[in-house]
Amino acid sequence: MDDNLATGAESWLAGAGLRPTRQRLALAALLVGDGEHRHVTAESLHAAARSAGEPVSLATVYNTLRAFCDAGLMNEITVDGSRSYFDTRLDDHPHFFWEDTSQLVDAPKDQLEIAHLPETPEGGEVARVDVVIRLKRV
Repeated sequence: MDDNLATGAESWLAGAGLRPTRQRLALAALLVGDGEHRHVTAESLHAAARSAGEPVSLATVYNTLRAFCDAGLMNEITVDGSRSYFDTRLDDHPHFFWEDTSQLVDAPKDQLEIAHLPETPEGGEVARVDVVIRLKRV
């Protein structure tokens, strides 16, 4: 693993108080080591890890992504009931989902207006609003 990627990954984990295990460091380096934001599925991150020569199981990738979400390092975006994407960009922003390629990309947040949210049920508060705009090619 490149020293710059490792340093970025280590800082990312340390900022959330996560122990830097070998697997976490390897996956974190793939996710944020270069400073770019990513939308990944567990399967795509597993494939990237394998391509990078990291011996990590798909179950470990799933568990690590859950730990990263629980620590506030990533957000899980559910596109449909069977597919979740994990986003390293934490600010509130909408997404475009290309149905033909199953690709999730950021949409311009300055072009989205939500005029009003429904009243929340008693005892509840809005934690987050996920906006996924599904696209098809014409």
